[in-house]
Amino acid sequence: MTVIRSSLQLETQGNCDVIDISGQLADLVGGGDINDGVAVVFCQSSTSALTTIEYEPGCIEDLKQFFETILPSDASYQHNLRWGDGNGYSHLRAALLGASLTIPFESHRLTLGTWQQVVLVDFDNRPRKRELVVQLIGD
Repeated sequence: MTVIRSSLQLETQGNCDVIDISGQLADLVGGGDINDGVAVVFCQSSTSALTTIEYEPGCIEDLKQFFETILPSDASYQHNLRWGDGNGYSHLRAALLGASLTIPFESHRLTLGTWQQVVLVDFDNRPRKRELVVQLIGD
């Protein structure tokens, strides 16, 4: 078994910024020495998360509205009272969605569905520089 570690550097706008990283992941998988295996993607952040979705404007707006409905940005959060940074909601949203994804690949191709893209969602209340750790594991 072979393990290859890589990373993706992203600049986000915050405020539920949704970035399609499918192409960058496909490039890593397609250009690597591993033919078949899994790609593990991990977000080194407590205010952003990873998921899959159909990356089209309607779905993206629905996702943003969903998080604003269940964890409103203007609600009172203990984190904000303690730290005063106003991003308590972003920590909870990221915790709910999750920090990592595992995606199988075969013959140097991700096995994503036709309308399925991999996205980073940055929930923080300001722009950020994000690093995603990517490990390709397989043969």
